[in-house]
Amino acid sequence: QVQLVEFGGGLVQPGGSLRLSCAASGSRFNINTMAWYRRAPGKERELVATITSGSRTNYADSVKGRFVISRDNAKNTVYLQMNTLKPEDTAVYYCWALNGVAVYWGQGTQVTVSS
Repeated sequence: QVQLVEFGGGLVQPGGSLRLSCAASGSRFNINTMAWYRRAPGKERELVATITSGSRTNYADSVKGRFVISRDNAKNTVYLQMNTLKPEDTAVYYCWALNGVAVYWGQGTQVTVSS
């Protein structure tokens, strides 16, 4: 059974930074694409950023230039460096992974941007 465990959420002031990490374990197959999603209160789930096994990245317009997704394939770990955070970035952030057989979700980590 594949498990995704996220770390790094918390409370930060506007303009601050946070780094999320997500470690995947238990996959019998190579992890292909990994991603971060988020769900803000009262809103639909939103794709934040994706990264392929070849490190090709894609970002939502709302985070371009502020967030950076990266991964360590040897550790099956994906990171999300979030800079210049805004109150509208407040959400539960979820890790997502595809291993060619199925997709998997992490349990979510709360990010709150507030003064």
